[in-house]
Amino acid sequence: MAKYKRVLLKLSGESLMGEKQYGIDEKRLAEYAAQIKEIHELGVQIGIVIGGGNIFRGLSGANKGFDRVKGDQMGMLATVINSLALSSALVAAGVKTRVLTAVRMEPIGEFYNKWKAIESMEAGEVVIMSAGTGNPFFTTDTGSSLRGIEIEADVMLKGTRVDGIYTADPEKDPTATKFDEITYDEVLKRGLKVMDLTATCMCKENNLPIIVFDMDTVGNLKKVMQGEEIGTLVHN
Repeated sequence: MAKYKRVLLKLSGESLMGEKQYGIDEKRLAEYAAQIKEIHELGVQIGIVIGGGNIFRGLSGANKGFDRVKGDQMGMLATVINSLALSSALVAAGVKTRVLTAVRMEPIGEFYNKWKAIESMEAGEVVIMSAGTGNPFFTTDTGSSLRGIEIEADVMLKGTRVDGIYTADPEKDPTATKFDEITYDEVLKRGLKVMDLTATCMCKENNLPIIVFDMDTVGNLKKVMQGEEIGTLVHN
């Protein structure tokens, strides 16, 4: 039995690289598709937002002399590539999907609107919402907060490489300790890099809880959905 009825799953583009230095690792993609299929079979309605950092990051591009707006637009297109890849892997696993884009680009994907997304989820399709918000200066974190609030998700599941939120970066600081749960205010006060500020404030203001968990360990997504206490819950 699933703990949540409708979720927004945020996946990082970097995670899709798997063992590679760049691009998409087919093995990781298939693992993600299998995990998503598991919770889809529990009857969960699933919306997904994927980052594009495995292909191009607007912000780091701007540091290398790219125009920030064009760099962010390149990043949006990177998320569309990842979304098509995930859609393809899900369809191969026997799950119906729909790719919606925040920027018009039929026939690659349909132009996003809230009601189309909800209708598709209610019809049993996994909806992948790509191209961020369609605007520069907003990250895919903000994109997933916005989409999660719009589609009236019960929770945002942020699948990352680490198994939750720590007092400091566990990859750099061996004394870092993990939070089982934490409030938005505490995240903001401590300056923890869970998501960027805009995304965190949006979730706080609209009361959308977030669970940060390790998506790279196969089976974890289903555990979260069944209410097992892995990862970190962020709430008001």
